[in-house]
Amino acid sequence: MSNAVLETRNLTYSFQDGRHRRTILEDVSSSFEKGKLYAIVGASGSGKTTFLSLIGALDSPESGEVLYVGKNIKEIGYEYYRRNIIGIVFQNYNLVQYMTAAENVMVAMGITDKKIEGNHQEYALKMLEKVGIDRKTASRTVNKLSGGEQQRVAIARALSTDVDIIMADEPTGNLDYDTSMNIVDIFLRLAHEMNKCVIIVTHDLSVAQKADVRLQLNPRTKSFETRKDSEKEKKPEEKKLSDVFYLVD
Repeated sequence: MSNAVLETRNLTYSFQDGRHRRTILEDVSSSFEKGKLYAIVGASGSGKTTFLSLIGALDSPESGEVLYVGKNIKEIGYEYYRRNIIGIVFQNYNLVQYMTAAENVMVAMGITDKKIEGNHQEYALKMLEKVGIDRKTASRTVNKLSGGEQQRVAIARALSTDVDIIMADEPTGNLDYDTSMNIVDIFLRLAHEMNKCVIIVTHDLSVAQKADVRLQLNPRTKSFETRKDSEKEKKPEEKKLSDVFYLVD
């Protein structure tokens, strides 16, 4: 029996570019499990963000399926899937600037169909504490927070509806190296300690190398090309990673 919480089967996506049909993804099949951090890498234009948009129900494939615990997300309903099953973290945070950090988290709590017991403000503060935002910082408006703090708020917002899957598009793209590593450590804790399936798109190999699984899109085949690294090729700090994949030329 598959342990996959999320799968793609023969996923294909293309669009009309003038007289020509441009294929971005072709017959992409993949699976993702809870408890792991996945990094999707590839050259610019290889289809990383398109793939995330499809598994995040922000767009629909030309053909193929995206399955959540074996059920097509189209049957689940894209809106329901986005509200209750996944959380998305964006590179530019997408926070409401005039609201406090806590208020931003509570907005997401008000959209979900899930019933959140207890005081919503206290719950939001607990979610923020999980990602390193203390109560004093949580009371500040977002426009007074640093980039790293804003990204932590965005992660807490994604967490607040108790979703199974968290997706992030270039979550460290606007951050310096040290802050980026801190953000990746948060994603690892969400996967390993809270049993979330975390999928990030990144162009930064230093970020990707910290993931449990690395998938690279091949712009020639329009799909994932994968091969396990041998133990001798791994750096000492990478040997604890369960599965690391990279492009085979």
